[in-house]
Amino acid sequence: MIYDLILTGGTVVNHDGEGARDIGVKDGRIAAIGGLRQASAGETIDCRGLHILPGVIDSQVHFREPGLEHKEDLETGSRAAVLGGVTAVFEMPNTNPLTTSEAALADKVRRGTDRMHCDFAFWVGGTRENAGDVGELERLPGAAGIKVFMGSSTGDLLVEDDEGVASILRNTRRRAAFHSEDEFRLRERLGERIEGDPASHPVWRDEIAALRCTERLVRIARSVRARIHVLHISTAEEIVFLEQHKDVATCEATPHHLTLSADDYARLGTLIQMNPPVRAARHRDGVWHGIAQGVVDVLGSDHAPHTLAEKAKPYPASPSGMTGVQTLVPIMLDHVNAGRLTLQRFVDLSSHGPQRIFGMARKGRIAAGYDADFTIVDMMRREMITNAQAGSKAGWTPYDGREVTGWPVGTVIRGRRVMWEGEIVTPGQGKAVEFSEALPV
Repeated sequence: MIYDLILTGGTVVNHDGEGARDIGVKDGRIAAIGGLRQASAGETIDCRGLHILPGVIDSQVHFREPGLEHKEDLETGSRAAVLGGVTAVFEMPNTNPLTTSEAALADKVRRGTDRMHCDFAFWVGGTRENAGDVGELERLPGAAGIKVFMGSSTGDLLVEDDEGVASILRNTRRRAAFHSEDEFRLRERLGERIEGDPASHPVWRDEIAALRCTERLVRIARSVRARIHVLHISTAEEIVFLEQHKDVATCEATPHHLTLSADDYARLGTLIQMNPPVRAARHRDGVWHGIAQGVVDVLGSDHAPHTLAEKAKPYPASPSGMTGVQTLVPIMLDHVNAGRLTLQRFVDLSSHGPQRIFGMARKGRIAAGYDADFTIVDMMRREMITNAQAGSKAGWTPYDGREVTGWPVGTVIRGRRVMWEGEIVTPGQGKAVEFSEALPV
């Protein structure tokens, strides 16, 4: 056999477990898995000593284009993604203009095609105004699904009341994603913010605001028979609650809620100001319990960049959000090496999980017929994360100076080597992800 590309000598992590296998690629898709010593190819990548993972999918990023390109744009955000081993991203709708219409979605798809370095889909914002149209919007090319903000965050998308949420969910058929913080409690507790003290952020946006909203959301979803996805789980109590409601609700954890705690505000200040907040260590431990018990379905970085000048504003004038797409893989591989989860569980959270719950077509697995998307990692490599490595326009990371074990050395997308050893080696050729519930006719 003659292939376009062969990856040889690596340890493949897929549905068979972990084992030494070669992978043959033809026309951008996986054509064979096994011993391919007798085969030839136009390109061969020597992966001896490396692990080949299914391409990592980050299903929650904010790349700020259009309207906020001074913070990030689709090219720079996707550059950070592939430098970190991420092969596909789902980008959020709180841009300017908001991604709430067919025209706005089509504009983003046009901007991303053959310009972004990774493949992509875009969440469409659910609002009171477009509630009747979400069933059509979620099936458009490039749509990841419908995203709703039940608590105010960056941007102007907010549907805080039960009937507003129900009106959207009545019309969805795919799984809708939610920022779950109770806006009514947030308004009541505005006085808990302390000028100049970002450590008061989780006091204001407390665990009750998160749990109360998630409880409401599950109740609404059941009443209208809809499927929901709860983004960036940040409390131990939500994990316990969602364990009882896995028939309707999936959920996401973020590396920062698994890595940082309220103790880090003293050192990092507004750099770790996020919505929902980084909380006390018991909540971090609670989210890890959700990982161990299988309650958490996917990882997402919630990459939400702001300039350092913006983050330097005194709290609460400082905006919430941090970079994260480039550090998702190394931070989580470091947790794997520390024994907090297995490499197979990481693959389940970062590849198999997104494919399973969002219905991605031909992505998320190393299997014949699937897109040849691979995240190639050196599990033994020790590196220090630094601001200087940042591909993001923001140019900073809250993990600056942190040493990790486990590092992405290669990103392959649809059979093309896009990143190798920290260098982008192929121009942007990103394409829209397809989904089984919205395949073109």
